[in-house]
Amino acid sequence: MSGQPILLVTGLSGAGKSTVLKTLEDLGWEVVDNLPLVLLDRLLDAPLPAGAGEARQPLAIGIGARTRDFDPDRIVRRIADLRDASGLDLGTLFLDCAGAELERRYSETRRRHPLALDRPAADGIARERELLQPLRDFANRLIDTTTLTANMLAQQVREEFGGERLGEPTLAVMSFGFSRGLPRSADLVFDMRFLRNPHWVPELRSGTGLDAEVAAYVAGDPAYREALERIEGLLLLLLPRYRAEGKSYVTVGIGCTGGRHRSVHVAAALAERLRDAGFSPTVFHRDLGAAPQDSLEGKPAGV
Repeated sequence: MSGQPILLVTGLSGAGKSTVLKTLEDLGWEVVDNLPLVLLDRLLDAPLPAGAGEARQPLAIGIGARTRDFDPDRIVRRIADLRDASGLDLGTLFLDCAGAELERRYSETRRRHPLALDRPAADGIARERELLQPLRDFANRLIDTTTLTANMLAQQVREEFGGERLGEPTLAVMSFGFSRGLPRSADLVFDMRFLRNPHWVPELRSGTGLDAEVAAYVAGDPAYREALERIEGLLLLLLPRYRAEGKSYVTVGIGCTGGRHRSVHVAAALAERLRDAGFSPTVFHRDLGAAPQDSLEGKPAGV
């Protein structure tokens, strides 16, 4: 357990706890909300799920005024005891917000404050602020969300808690054939039908873009090198921006007519370039097993 990052997320109702927990979950954290304090020890001692290996993923625990057996002073003492006794990497994030802004948020959403179900929201906000003061004083991280939109708050969480690889989009590079339809999951699609087609070379037709002879034929096209460099440059520009926006999955589709030659080679070559740039793409070839067919490939160049 020692060294596992654990973050207690608390703060004023309406200040953004749900946004923070959802963002941490997207970043790969295990998230538990409104856990009764009496179950905290049991959670921390629970064995890892099957297949998780030895590493424990970071854990975020949401606590607040609606948590069962909520007692800020006792929570502070329990956190301090756990940290001292077990050496846990245990931090506390407190989300604060100005009262007027919280009132505006409750008015817009027409929700009732949990501590003022039959009174004005301002009464519940004042009561909760006083109740949570021990946790605010104890917290080692504080975010004031008064001027932050939900998107801005999520971005700040990604920057502060994403770590080196957490939050990196799951990147896939997929080859496919246009003759069998566009892949629905593709975020970006690049058409390789401008490259010369190995299908019309009899000794290459039965091969695939994974074969050295086919790959060399495709790479020998005069437009190949510059096209690949430009596609790589575009992806290197876009992928960090997708990450900053919190996108969890990015699929790059590389298409040709049948999905067996040009797209297969370019997908493999592009993935290798992305690995050299520090990314970890998964490569799969949707139509690699499809049988070659002249009627799908159109006419050979020059005919």
